[in-house]
Amino acid sequence: MATKGSDLLVAALENEGVERIFGIPGEENLDVVESLHHSRIELVITRHEQAAGFMAATYGRLTGKPGVCITTLGPGALNLTTAAAFAHVGAMPMVMITGQKGILTSRQARFQIVDIVAAMKPLTKLAHQIVSTATIPTLVREAFRVAEEERPGPVLLELPEDIAGEPCEAVRLVPPHPLELPTASTAMVDRAAAMIVAAKRPLIMLGAAASRPRASAELAQFVLRTRIPYFTTQMGKGTVPGGTELYLGTAALSERDYVHDAIEQADLIVAIGHDTSEKPPFIMDDNRPLVIHVAYQSATVEQVYFPQAEVVGDIGHSLALLAERLEGRLPNAGALLPLREGILGHLADRATEDRWTPQRIVHDVRQVMPADGIVALDNGMYKIWFARNYRTRAANTLLLDNALATMGAGLPQAIMAALLYPTRRVLAVCGDGGFMMNSQELETAVRRKLDLVVLVLVDNAFGMIRWKQAAEGFADFGMTFGNPDFARYAQAYSAHGRHVSEVAELVQALEAAFRAGGVHLIAVPIDYSENKRVLVDELRDRKPVTLKAG
Repeated sequence: MATKGSDLLVAALENEGVERIFGIPGEENLDVVESLHHSRIELVITRHEQAAGFMAATYGRLTGKPGVCITTLGPGALNLTTAAAFAHVGAMPMVMITGQKGILTSRQARFQIVDIVAAMKPLTKLAHQIVSTATIPTLVREAFRVAEEERPGPVLLELPEDIAGEPCEAVRLVPPHPLELPTASTAMVDRAAAMIVAAKRPLIMLGAAASRPRASAELAQFVLRTRIPYFTTQMGKGTVPGGTELYLGTAALSERDYVHDAIEQADLIVAIGHDTSEKPPFIMDDNRPLVIHVAYQSATVEQVYFPQAEVVGDIGHSLALLAERLEGRLPNAGALLPLREGILGHLADRATEDRWTPQRIVHDVRQVMPADGIVALDNGMYKIWFARNYRTRAANTLLLDNALATMGAGLPQAIMAALLYPTRRVLAVCGDGGFMMNSQELETAVRRKLDLVVLVLVDNAFGMIRWKQAAEGFADFGMTFGNPDFARYAQAYSAHGRHVSEVAELVQALEAAFRAGGVHLIAVPIDYSENKRVLVDELRDRKPVTLKAG
């Protein structure tokens, strides 16, 4: 049966189980759009290509399967670069499909043509131009395999318009197969177990790769069976429920925070799923503490991270093997637990003050979010406060980017979460700066009839850089701006919008928005004077708590 290149592409995508494609097609994709029109795949039009990429990457982060986005050539494709980097640095599987002018003829010369394959190579695991219809099924299968296998990330396929429209015979599709992860060797596991048994003050760290959907059950069992206290990196939050009695906090900073009292006194850290693309949760120095790297891939040795032992392979399987060797054999497992009350007590300080502080906002958000509710953070000063203070109770319920740490991703992430989990509460938390970078996606959320609440924190400034200015002793200069009336701005998109000026009204406003359904924007002021008091002065002047020897 005769078909054309775009039909083969869409059939191959259906073969991979793709249900939605996000993006903004152009004239070079019109054959693909027509093929999608006759497929079971849904085309979700966004208002900017970058947002489409963020949505596809977030699909990959939440499901472990590649999300898919589509753009035209040149300017549209280049708008994916930040999203590609977001997925690449953050290890999120994604497949990008971009258009291109015809390659068999050149009727428009160089109009709009940019070498997107070359531009994307540093930002992807694989970037390939399709030059023959016969290769489409195998190239799509390879793209999904490469995107999904460890370490996950983005892949680019460029489909020129003449290849997309070229008549061809049907080609057999390549069936997907499960990606089996290798297992750690017995020698690796035995060596690590011996080091943990010998430790006087062991500590577990859960990193970004520990949040992969496939590993959560074994992680929780490892912590419970060993009884070793743990902390998380920012992107490792939620991998074990934060309410457990073994949780010591989250490393929102690299040093000197309260959780670092435990880190500095640990003689051995079991770093599970640590990815050095994250901002360092602690800094190794002078060969201490000893670190065991438990991960899907070997450690990337850095100036601040150089583990003395590695357990490389499927994390869940590795932890099950370690737990068998360790359970009941760790008399020193809880040596660092006496620090827990002080660490968590400091994080709760001033959380209920009648001021628009970050602590109060985090506290109130936690009140209205159920255990499975998803908070999608944009990138700004508040991210540090949510990382420190927000207690997660399930994996991937705080979508926080501590890898590329780009602004503008908060709202698209929340839209993707709301599409995937329509019965769960989803809240986007954005600063006024980050929100305005992709605020147009409010229309996408309204058009999709999502239930979604957006909390915009208003300080009329790029708050994190302003904090850095103050911390470095520079003048307060160049970081402030004006804002629209956010309530009316939301209403212009047919969303619900309101300003909340009284702290005591925030919980009620959020609760009312969730119960009403639909898309709601709530704008509140935020008082960042706490940044310097807590994160600079208090941490600089405090004396770390030291456990007694023995």
